[in-house]
Amino acid sequence: MGHLLSKNGHCLKKRSRKLRRKRRRRDCFLQGPCMLCFIVHTGAESFEGDQCFESRHRTGGAAAATKLAECYAASLGSPDDCAEFFLSPGELAVWEGQGRSLLSAVPAKLVGAPLFCVPTATADYAEMVCKRKCGELQRAAPCKQPRCTIRDGRPEGGGQERGSPASAGCCLQPQHCPLPSSASSSSSSSSSSSEEESSGVGLQTDSGESPASSTATPESCCCCSSSSSCPASCSDVSEGVDISRINHLPSSILLKVFSHLSVKERCLSASLVCKYWRDLCLDFQFWKQIDLSGLQQVKDDLLVKIASRRQNVTEINISDCRNVQDHGVCTLASHCPGLLKYTAYRCKQLSDLSLCTAASCCPLLQKVHVGNQDKLTDHALKQLGEHCPELKDVHFGQCYNISDEGLMVLAKGCPRLQRIYMQENKLVTDRSVRAFAENCPELQFVGFMGCSVTSQGVIHLTRLRNLSSLDLRHISELNNETVMEVVRKCRKLSSLNLCLNWSINDRCVEIIAKEGRSLKELYLVSCKITDYALIAIGQYSSTIETVDAGWCKEITDQGATQIAMSSKSLRYLGLMRCDKVNEETVERLVVQYPHIVFSTVMQDCKRTLERAYQMGWSPNTSTAS
Repeated sequence: MGHLLSKNGHCLKKRSRKLRRKRRRRDCFLQGPCMLCFIVHTGAESFEGDQCFESRHRTGGAAAATKLAECYAASLGSPDDCAEFFLSPGELAVWEGQGRSLLSAVPAKLVGAPLFCVPTATADYAEMVCKRKCGELQRAAPCKQPRCTIRDGRPEGGGQERGSPASAGCCLQPQHCPLPSSASSSSSSSSSSSEEESSGVGLQTDSGESPASSTATPESCCCCSSSSSCPASCSDVSEGVDISRINHLPSSILLKVFSHLSVKERCLSASLVCKYWRDLCLDFQFWKQIDLSGLQQVKDDLLVKIASRRQNVTEINISDCRNVQDHGVCTLASHCPGLLKYTAYRCKQLSDLSLCTAASCCPLLQKVHVGNQDKLTDHALKQLGEHCPELKDVHFGQCYNISDEGLMVLAKGCPRLQRIYMQENKLVTDRSVRAFAENCPELQFVGFMGCSVTSQGVIHLTRLRNLSSLDLRHISELNNETVMEVVRKCRKLSSLNLCLNWSINDRCVEIIAKEGRSLKELYLVSCKITDYALIAIGQYSSTIETVDAGWCKEITDQGATQIAMSSKSLRYLGLMRCDKVNEETVERLVVQYPHIVFSTVMQDCKRTLERAYQMGWSPNTSTAS
């Protein structure tokens, strides 16, 4: 009978499927909890969405409810007549009993679970709102979910009925706002859990207590934007939405999570979960830095596709990609003028063409690491020096065809260089060292490992006031005076590598310990030093934290004990293959100085086993592959 008093109630039976799915709002003429609305509107929204409205009235319960509505309609001619059906506090118990008896004829599957609570008894009926007011939920925009998630929170198996106690927590029911109390229309009534019958029809309340509203769940909550009396516990969450799912996080957080994945993990795993994740994985910020290192399936066609779709690439790493040729690199460089970092270690198949194209098409290049490329010559270095004045970091280690001619042009054309590393470049001599020292005053890291450099070239590095790291490993003609002068002049020097230099002795190490006020790392592997050098480090240096004296055959237990005892800053002491240092002494030092890491063959094996055990490895685990 509430349908007869609603605005659109007369055409419900003739309403098409399209209008029924739209679920128009029905507002009663009288703003009060009428018995008519209770009879008709209770199960109106609990039916399944894909079931036809006409099939609901084919059952006996629906026919009984319709007949009952027609009887009441004959006696009601105006809204004033309907006002007689407002319930007084004394008639509340009788109204509840009649409601249950009237609805007992309707099958349980047609009448959903109770979606509202009995209003608090009050004499001011003007404050009361029809129970139908908050029944319609505002639909939010559909949220894309992974294919693997369970829709609507329905349990697997589907063996239990919707209203059964076992599955009551999984059913998604729209919640209704509790009605305002008689004390204040702005304060919300107290909420408590309501018990559902197994048939999903009854509503149990204890007499004398304030009626309870259904506790809001993360799955569903009321959305009463039109009513000012909606409590604060209501939230604008659509029906059937689980806020605990990962896709309800802001896209910025998901993008941050995906940024920790590699390109292979994003393309072959995350992007296949759902369309939403695919769109996130194709976000432009992930394609600014492209790391394809070690992927042998990468060929030129992939680089061509990246270049055609992503013109904002700023970093590309194709190290160990043996199937990439000059054509792919040239196409990518020509389509990405904003390229800043180019890394291609051990790509022996590439020639000068790829680096020349990158230099001419990408004038903003700041980092070029092309170590171990046999075909690279001075021509590519000249192109870099002429077209890339912003270059700051270069690595040409093991490029055996590079000589002083190309490096000198590079040094003059790139005055902002901060890092230069050469390794085993036998054609590089003191001329290159002098050119970098004179033209690149901002150099901070310099490495000429195994190059044909002597003390006459190294002495020019004293001009570099910002020098912080110096790698002079395996310099054939390096004397102690040159090293001591560099340490005295370069006051910001923090790391010095003198490994494989047999000319370095105890006197040189003593001066380094005294003059190196900022020195923190000192590497002396295979140098001609004794216990006196270690004792001097512990006695004169208050900043050195790392000392590696491996393969120094003259180091004994005395030197290791003295430096551990006297140095307050020491955190690492390398004693690998120091045969005169007993393992028992090292074991005692490990216990006595736990803040220092002692590196020997035995100690390194123990640490490796400890890490393996922490990762779940056991001796019984089969390692056969």
